[in-house]
Amino acid sequence: MMKQITPYLNFNGNAKEALEYYKMIFEGEILGIQTFGEADFPTPSEADDRIIHAQFKKDDLFFMVSDTFPGNSIEFGNHISLTIDFEDEAEIQKVYERLIQNGTIHMELQDTFWGAKFAKVKDPFGMIWDLNYTQS
Repeated sequence: MMKQITPYLNFNGNAKEALEYYKMIFEGEILGIQTFGEADFPTPSEADDRIIHAQFKKDDLFFMVSDTFPGNSIEFGNHISLTIDFEDEAEIQKVYERLIQNGTIHMELQDTFWGAKFAKVKDPFGMIWDLNYTQS
């Protein structure tokens, strides 16, 4: 039996910076950071400070984060986005305003034909966030 899908975000050496950014944007907490240097297998010294695994949580919002192993690269594209469903209009507005400060607007926050306020923003780390608040 499957419970849920958990997004796993991969970065090229700047996962710590991205986690701090998401902490500020979503007002959540960073859980259980482990670096490659702390892991129980041999890694090159240049990987010691890279994150091998971390978790982020804010209420029901949860995702995991890691850096690539040195020598591996990340290719960001538009093939994936992360959708957050909000429970109130003030919260979606606050997160939207924070994301656009250093992000790229793909779709401004607006009322939609499906009865929601919706926006699409690419953050400075290349992640695309779909923000959705279903209006009653």
